Amino acid sequence: MSVRYEPVLWWRAKWVYDAVLILAAGLYVYLYIRVAPAYSEFTRPVDIQILRMRATGTCAFLMLTAILCIGPLARLDARFLPLLYNRRHFGVLTFAMALAHAWFVLDWYFNYSSTPKLIGLFTANTSYGQVLGFPFEIFGVFALAVLFILAATSHDFWLSFLTPPVWKALHMLIYPAYASVVAHIAFGYLQDVENGAFAIVVVGCAATVLTLHLITGLREGAKDAQGAAADESGWVEVGAPGDIPENRAKIVTLAGGERVAVFRYDGKVSAVTNVCAHQNGPLGEGKIVAGCVTCPWHGHQFDPATGRAPAPFTDKIATYRVRLLGGIVFVHEQANAPGTAAEPIILTTSAAEGA
Repeated sequence: MSVRYEPVLWWRAKWVYDAVLILAAGLYVYLYIRVAPAYSEFTRPVDIQILRMRATGTCAFLMLTAILCIGPLARLDARFLPLLYNRRHFGVLTFAMALAHAWFVLDWYFNYSSTPKLIGLFTANTSYGQVLGFPFEIFGVFALAVLFILAATSHDFWLSFLTPPVWKALHMLIYPAYASVVAHIAFGYLQDVENGAFAIVVVGCAATVLTLHLITGLREGAKDAQGAAADESGWVEVGAPGDIPENRAKIVTLAGGERVAVFRYDGKVSAVTNVCAHQNGPLGEGKIVAGCVTCPWHGHQFDPATGRAPAPFTDKIATYRVRLLGGIVFVHEQANAPGTAAEPIILTTSAAEGA
């Protein structure tokens, strides 16, 4: 995050992430337009304009599906976390692809109409009282408007300006937008195509998104229901230091449902709340970057030993006391006040390996 709210702060990971996204999207569109028609059975050739519409539209749908899968996948397997760090870039590119689809639609279907294109889009079909022939365009317009809002407010300036609760609520519109895209396809393209392969793809994508979110929700709920009991002095067993991944955390759920992220880093162990002060992101699913706990959602950072954000930021999170006893790490169930320094465990080589 930029102190001066600079347009973009770049580093190698972002360049690689964005390059892969752009190349993958470009390759998909190219193959759809130039290669796929040769392997398709058509009674007559499909116009290049229609291929452009379908290529950009299906690409935007698949990209949006991938975006909604990244979150639950990152919670199920930490190897997906790198995809989560710059997910907002993915969203901006998805909006650009959806906008290209809308542009090709307007340019082809309403190019020769005496009615202005946008007016024609909303007035050409008004049969809202029937299923077959329902004005599916309205679903696409809604989804495109949501994607525009999310792309336009993706920078942290808007997060600060709108306040985190408002910004978060706004970006939750991604879910009704996805449902609207599915409806846009179901009431539109799928009612006019004989090949059911894409219908299977659409159903499969929607089912995958729903299933991943359900699995993640059930798993997280089970964790909350199995809080670790503290001993008489209030200490909760975490495990051997070696059980905590280097520069990452082991999340411990306390009896009351509170989650604590126990990090191992630079030969030390510290514990902080799992809830980021920025937007309630899961700190324990992030990692240590430049000596700071870095939230996987938006990159906000905190010193693991003090719970304080690096200057000039002033955010604070709660810390927890930790101790090493008999080669086992323990965390105290009582949280310290946000920003309170807590002495970390200093590990020897053997302790760090869990011996």
